[in-house]
Amino acid sequence: MLDFRLHVFYTVAKKLSFTKAAAELYISQPAVTRHIHELEQQFGMALFERAGRQISLTPAGLLTLHHAETIQANYRQLEYDLNALKGQRAGALHLGASSTIAQYVLPPVLAYFHEKNADVAISLISGNTEQIEQALLNKDIDAGIVEGRTHLPELHYEEFRRDEIVLIARADHPLAQRDELSLDELRSVPLVLRERGSGTLEVIEYALKEHGIKLSDLVVDMYLGSTESIKSYLFHSSCMAFISIYAIENELRAGTFRILDIQNLTISRFLYTIHRQGDPEPLADSFLRFARKYYNQT
Repeated sequence: MLDFRLHVFYTVAKKLSFTKAAAELYISQPAVTRHIHELEQQFGMALFERAGRQISLTPAGLLTLHHAETIQANYRQLEYDLNALKGQRAGALHLGASSTIAQYVLPPVLAYFHEKNADVAISLISGNTEQIEQALLNKDIDAGIVEGRTHLPELHYEEFRRDEIVLIARADHPLAQRDELSLDELRSVPLVLRERGSGTLEVIEYALKEHGIKLSDLVVDMYLGSTESIKSYLFHSSCMAFISIYAIENELRAGTFRILDIQNLTISRFLYTIHRQGDPEPLADSFLRFARKYYNQT
């Protein structure tokens, strides 16, 4: 069993908060403080500096965190290998996904994976592409699935699924009866778009740039932080929006939204699985292979 005091230290070091670490570990804050104090006594060095309610890692704390990450990874590998010998797949799996993927693409995969692997404890965080990449670099997650064109050299990207970004409007929008808009007409249509840092916005911006159109050439009413907020906004405005086709399947079936084609413009992209350079965590690798197989069969 991994030294629990080291696990407590690792959690505090990643959260830089005794309170948040206590909540994540399901123990009291005094218990967290006691474990850290015992570890500091054992090492004979302070691991955290305290300034009021803020804490930071000392040089000894930074060194301990580096080794704790290695120990955690080795322990998880050991746990995985021993379970594999028993023909089981078990352990903790920490995933991250861009908002659109987390909300519309992953849920059926996660449900089916959990049905087949009930002993795997899965957690999923969502955010924009930049946030998920940073979480992976910080080792807060084991793997992720993101959108976007910018690839960081510290991460390994692999194509997962193709997606299409489409222009949508309410079914009763004055222009919704049209089958197609021209690029010139697009310049005058009020739009609501995803926020900066969103992979969706990055792809839209790149596609428009290929046709000599900048975001500053468009009439952007508002930037919003989630696809759901954009869809809700459209119900109460005369705006249109660029949205992943995955995000509007239910609305298209219900007839509440319509897709408008744009002459000579198709916005498509790949969704990517990502992990840190090198071999991914074994459990994360199993899940990513499972997810690819799931969608190849559907």
